[in-house]
Amino acid sequence: MDPFDSLLRSVHADGAAFGRSVLTPPSALRFTDGAPLTLCVPLRGEGWLSHPESDKPHLVRVGEVAAARGPAPFTFSAEPRSSFQPGELRDVRRGQTGAIDSTGADQTERLVLLVGVYHVRGRVPQRLLGALPPVLVVPDEHDCAPLRDYLDAQLDAGRPGRQIVLDRLLDWLLVCTVRDWFDQPDAEPPGWYRALSDDTVGPVLRAMHDAPGRPWTLASLAAQAGVSRSTLAKRFTDLVGEPPLTYLTDWRMTLAADVLAESTATVAAVAHQLGYADAFGFSAAFKRVHGVSPSRARSRLSSGRKTN
Repeated sequence: MDPFDSLLRSVHADGAAFGRSVLTPPSALRFTDGAPLTLCVPLRGEGWLSHPESDKPHLVRVGEVAAARGPAPFTFSAEPRSSFQPGELRDVRRGQTGAIDSTGADQTERLVLLVGVYHVRGRVPQRLLGALPPVLVVPDEHDCAPLRDYLDAQLDAGRPGRQIVLDRLLDWLLVCTVRDWFDQPDAEPPGWYRALSDDTVGPVLRAMHDAPGRPWTLASLAAQAGVSRSTLAKRFTDLVGEPPLTYLTDWRMTLAADVLAESTATVAAVAHQLGYADAFGFSAAFKRVHGVSPSRARSRLSSGRKTN
């Protein structure tokens, strides 16, 4: 497993809104679900995605995929505008199958838009969201372009399990979209993503994510790459932006926050799971990273998830 696998492992589509809509100026669709991440996939037609944190509207054509980072509402319109009158907007939320449907127009004029909603919970996937811009658009030649026709067919099929099929395909599409965005020349991927292809740092990153609870030392990590400790330390810091053991501690503390929120394991058990000999050392590291003790963090995170 590598960092990209780790961050996307728990991110899944949580319902898809889709339909056919005539988008003529000045009408627009406003997505108000408050989701941390939303995919927009025009299957027919095109439109402009406007986001309050982006400096300009983004044109999204058939074959392209756009991702919008939440929770701020964003709009999809027929013209490049960022402001609209209340009567020009139609709200779309998760689970509103057919909610963006409109009748009375020729089929060739219709926009067919598939929207995948991702309610991201936990510290691990938040690390991925932090590396994404407010809006990204991946061009037509992206890896999952062949999925478009199949997704289009699923909208009209009406077969049992259609929602599950759409959600799973959207999960696949999300992975391809983010990966292809990071690979674009003008993108700014996080250091760990660029480092995955490095012969020295790549194996070390994968080892950390495969077994974060192992008692790693700089020497044992260097052995994974077959280099000296000094070579690893310099190469890792140059590519990732921080020393290997600092990265490891930060990753362990990210995992720890989610384990504490999702399980009833004791602090000592979580400490042992993540490679700490005792709860004292673990608690000190956790408080240094998160600013609160593990017990306090568990209380906050658990209550926060109950209210979401």
